[in-house]
Amino acid sequence: MTRFSDTDRALMQRALALAENGMWTTTPNPRVGCVLAQGASVVGEGWHESAGAPHAEIHALAAAGDRARGATAYVSLEPCSHQGRTPPCAEALIRAGVRRVVAAVRDPHPEARHGGERLAEAGVGFEHGLFEDEARELNIGFFSRLTRARPWVRMKIAATLDGRTALRDGRSQWITGAEARADGHRWRARACAILTGIGTVKADDPQLTVRAVPTTRQPRRVVVDSRLDIADDARVLRDDGALLYAAVPPPAPRPNAEVVVLPNARGKVDLPAMLADLARRGVNELHVEAGFKLNGSLLREGCVDELLIYLNPSVLGDGAQGMFDLPPLDALEGRPRLRLRSVDRVGDDLRILARL
Repeated sequence: MTRFSDTDRALMQRALALAENGMWTTTPNPRVGCVLAQGASVVGEGWHESAGAPHAEIHALAAAGDRARGATAYVSLEPCSHQGRTPPCAEALIRAGVRRVVAAVRDPHPEARHGGERLAEAGVGFEHGLFEDEARELNIGFFSRLTRARPWVRMKIAATLDGRTALRDGRSQWITGAEARADGHRWRARACAILTGIGTVKADDPQLTVRAVPTTRQPRRVVVDSRLDIADDARVLRDDGALLYAAVPPPAPRPNAEVVVLPNARGKVDLPAMLADLARRGVNELHVEAGFKLNGSLLREGCVDELLIYLNPSVLGDGAQGMFDLPPLDALEGRPRLRLRSVDRVGDDLRILARL
């Protein structure tokens, strides 16, 4: 096993920090950072900013110039080896005379991978596995799409301490405080698409946009609407690009939306097939903000990876809607089990991140 030095560790941590600059902008591409160093001295660095723009390695090489010769490149993802919208980064590193490349994690892309082999063929030292878990976490949706053919699904829920998410009639604005709502928009911003159900559209008429934080890109808006009951003037349809997943063919085109008909045997939308379709469209992270019925369906059908729950110190009592519409259990052993990732206070609310 490769033993990495303290310098290696420090510079890879810098590469990972640089990659985070693309958290809201790189979709459907991965977030990648690169540091070029002569020993412990940084001579160039960069990150991937957006799809179609130069990759992190190219920015770092441009900053380093002639100082790249003989340097070590620390990259949060294995340099690509194919010609896509941009030239292969492995070849650029070879031409620049880089002596050694350390990648946090190998690239799962079937075409872009094998940059490490190309570097080794050219006599460039290639090592990987330094902060691999952190690098995968940074691009959890990209790895999910490439290895599982489905996005990473993060379900956001705002609830009271007694687990209630809306009044009996479905109204839910606002259960949590302003700080928690702004924090939720940061999670929206990193997603490729935001999904809700027709029940939430009818009750709250959401925009499904990022507003509380500055961003140059809006996630795609997605609605599960089995019977195509959405009104033409719904706010989610105000701008072009919405996706409607239905179980019946549309009687006529819907404004500013594409309708995808994916019925299951029960006449509802086939949710696993929907995730596969979103993956084919380049969706890495899917952010769900729906009502208890769709939340329950997604959970029952194994379509949820992570729960992002904001708990407000209040109660709504009996009759209010809960988090999930799930059938009763016969035994405690049958309940879905989760693993806590973090518990933090955001304003007056608690934010819980948990994974199934």
